[in-house]
Amino acid sequence: MDKKDLKDRLTKEQYEVTQNEATERAYTGEYDDFYEEGIYVDVVSGEPLFSSKDKYDAGCGWPSFTQPIEKRILQEKRDRKFGMERTEVRSKEADSHLGHVFTDGPRDKGGLRYCINSAALRFVPKDELAEQGYEEYVDHFEN
Repeated sequence: MDKKDLKDRLTKEQYEVTQNEATERAYTGEYDDFYEEGIYVDVVSGEPLFSSKDKYDAGCGWPSFTQPIEKRILQEKRDRKFGMERTEVRSKEADSHLGHVFTDGPRDKGGLRYCINSAALRFVPKDELAEQGYEEYVDHFEN
């Protein structure tokens, strides 16, 4: 994807987070305290990333999920910046920086916490999945 097109299409924060691995300030993101039913997609490519069914309040200031919507949709990279050892999470198609995954999540859900920047996400409400081209995820919310 062309960087100039992305700069024109994304907000400054979205661009900095997804393209330059920035991190939004804690508790400022649109989806931190947001619990509607639907899916979260990459703000750059639209690829499905997370489901509201796997979102929880980790109290960390960023949207947190126990798992991705599909196992093979994320790339993980070793991140040793700022004197820390972390695992960066990126989208597979667009290679957007999303956030990090940690091993301090709910044990009964596998123990992972995907700590994701709101600026890297776009929310698609359950009732608009088919209309926006995500009909394969409609059944995910049945029951």
